[in-house]
Amino acid sequence: MIIGLGILAVIAIALIAMYNGLVHTKVRVDEAWSDITVQLKRRIDLIPNLVETVKGYAKHEKGVFEEVTKARSAMMNAGSDVKANAQAENMMSSALKSIFAVAEAYPDLKANDNFKQLQAELVDTEDKIQAARRFYNGAVRDLNIKVKTFPTVLFARMLGFTEREFFELDEAEQAAAEKPVDVKF
Repeated sequence: MIIGLGILAVIAIALIAMYNGLVHTKVRVDEAWSDITVQLKRRIDLIPNLVETVKGYAKHEKGVFEEVTKARSAMMNAGSDVKANAQAENMMSSALKSIFAVAEAYPDLKANDNFKQLQAELVDTEDKIQAARRFYNGAVRDLNIKVKTFPTVLFARMLGFTEREFFELDEAEQAAAEKPVDVKF
């Protein structure tokens, strides 16, 4: 009888430990996702200032500004869907490449202090987005491993824990994001 109670106690402790580990890892994933959304929001807030600064110098570059506006709208509407955010991220990266390519054609703009400050803030934000994405993907990896490995795999789904999606670009989007932007005047 005492041995049976001891075995039940060990099983109960193991189940509690597995559950707490899953909760801890899930909270880390949620925290990491929050970090990504904070940085994406920061970038979304910087974009209008950058566009207005560039517009003053390059009034005839309407297509570039429309692309940036469309990408910003996609980012704002992506919500918490990881795939939608990854696609919007790709659009925004492409749009920002275009706007910086336009800036290259205007030496006065490149020398403008407001533009330089906005560009520096945007570069800093891009670095923070990359770091937040790496942290998120690491947390997702840890959660997915826990959800898939024995013995937690036996209980994870029953307790409401499921795998999460990585925040990444598919191969076509990655190739498009790495392709240099052609700017013709």
